[in-house]
Amino acid sequence: MAKGFNSRGMGGMGGGMNMNMMKQVQKMQQDMLKMQQELEAKTYTAAAGGGVVSATVTGKRELTALTIEPDAVDPEDVELLQDMIIAAVNEALRAAESDSASSMQGLTGGLNLPF
Repeated sequence: MAKGFNSRGMGGMGGGMNMNMMKQVQKMQQDMLKMQQELEAKTYTAAAGGGVVSATVTGKRELTALTIEPDAVDPEDVELLQDMIIAAVNEALRAAESDSASSMQGLTGGLNLPF
């Protein structure tokens, strides 16, 4: 038999420790699923151009609302309006991502898990 191993598993770990660890992993999975559902239900809004353009996204990273004040519409400068829309949408998406990352870090206790 190899050194450090016995018939009960690796390195002499008892079955009780493995069961306890499995229960903790299952609880973390349940907590993560619940948190993911809560994050997906949230909305995040960001504005650009001093508030003349605002975008709202969900935690699922879907754009659900886009508001453009009439003052922002200048037929001579469509590129500026396009830039403000992109900026507002991207900022709302960043807010959703940041909230998700911070919530997951709190749940996993700072473990560096790949999700």
